[in-house]
Amino acid sequence: MTSIKKAPAEFAALLSAYSADVQALARAARKLVLDVLPDAIEQVDPPDRLIAYSLGDKMKDIVFTLMPLKAGLNLGVANGASLPDPAGLLQGTGKRHRHVRLTTLADAANPALRALLEAAVAKKQ
Repeated sequence: MTSIKKAPAEFAALLSAYSADVQALARAARKLVLDVLPDAIEQVDPPDRLIAYSLGDKMKDIVFTLMPLKAGLNLGVANGASLPDPAGLLQGTGKRHRHVRLTTLADAANPALRALLEAAVAKKQ
């Protein structure tokens, strides 16, 4: 796993196996995550095909994950199960972790998604 402040080359390398649409979606989601968590450490994990955004080097420090799929992207939210979600964006049944399925660029631009991510950051700090 590459763990540096920002890892654009590793990010691009991981996405190279996906369609242009998924790559664009991942770039939009990455921009949103880095907008709401500008001090994030970006960790690219090629074997697990995910990108983690954290405030430190430990698993407990992870705030968000991006998991590219064949037809979209899951934006994971650590401790998402405890967040208010009035728009009903969060999916999953884990005790703590939830995700938002993104399939279009409009999904990534949804103001409710930004509000959800901002709530996650506020809770983590």
